[in-house]
Amino acid sequence: MNGPVLVIGEALVDIVRRGAAEPVEHVGGSPLNVAVGLGRLGRDVEFVTHIGDDDRGRRIVGHLAASKVRLAAGSSTAARTPTATAVLDENGSATYEFDLEWQLPDPRPTPGARHVHTGSIAALLEPGCEAVAALLDRHVPTATVSYDPNVRPALVGDDPRTRDRITRFVAGADVVKASDEDLRWFAPGRDPRDVAREWLALGPALVAVTLGAGGAVAVARSGAVEVAAHPVEVVDTVGAGDAFMAGLLDALWTQELLGDREGLRGIGPDALRTALDVAALTADRTVARAGADLPTRDERDADPKEPW
Repeated sequence: MNGPVLVIGEALVDIVRRGAAEPVEHVGGSPLNVAVGLGRLGRDVEFVTHIGDDDRGRRIVGHLAASKVRLAAGSSTAARTPTATAVLDENGSATYEFDLEWQLPDPRPTPGARHVHTGSIAALLEPGCEAVAALLDRHVPTATVSYDPNVRPALVGDDPRTRDRITRFVAGADVVKASDEDLRWFAPGRDPRDVAREWLALGPALVAVTLGAGGAVAVARSGAVEVAAHPVEVVDTVGAGDAFMAGLLDALWTQELLGDREGLRGIGPDALRTALDVAALTADRTVARAGADLPTRDERDADPKEPW
């Protein structure tokens, strides 16, 4: 199937604070990072979001353009561009504080997407999450769907409706990616692998779970596959999960499975392992440098012994 990938979700500016150093600003937002990751890998991508026509918003527009991602009409109507302050600990792990209002007043994406991706704040925060769900529903008859909950407890708290929304998006998706932290938040005290199997039974073709330094696991109808993380010196983990998602979609695109619901449902262990390996490599390349700076295809696929 021809056509681009349509990514729907928040774009913002990450204000990264590490100890006593001056804060550094990076363009971010989980869905934006996925769109940029795919664009840098040479894929055809369009992005629906809600940003302001201000300095930070224009920086986001430029960042998307530099990665060859098209911004959908109607995406620059917010009163101000959202921000997220990421505080890094000594291991490079981030905690976040957000200043954003998520809406989706009048998106006008180009018709004909082969695949639609969403997740994170956009799929959980009112009032925009309902508009995201409606936009996905319009594409389900003609496109496959991927979803990454990427839960931000600081924004969504412990509202039972959040778990209900996650369950609804999981059930409507073909490809689901989550972190082990997401699944421990969703089902405290449960093994994330068991939760992934339960999610698979709701309807997706595959559910992938990132395990940090432990690599990743995915479950599909053909069984479970696990891969190890690649050796890497971590600078920080900002954008690691989004890079994994972009790499996973890129690998499935290469296998001609995006846009092919039945093909995804029939994915075998070898194809699934290949996709997980590509996703893990994309994430590992990202954590080796500061911020959510996802690699190009040449950077990702370069000999790891060579500088990049």
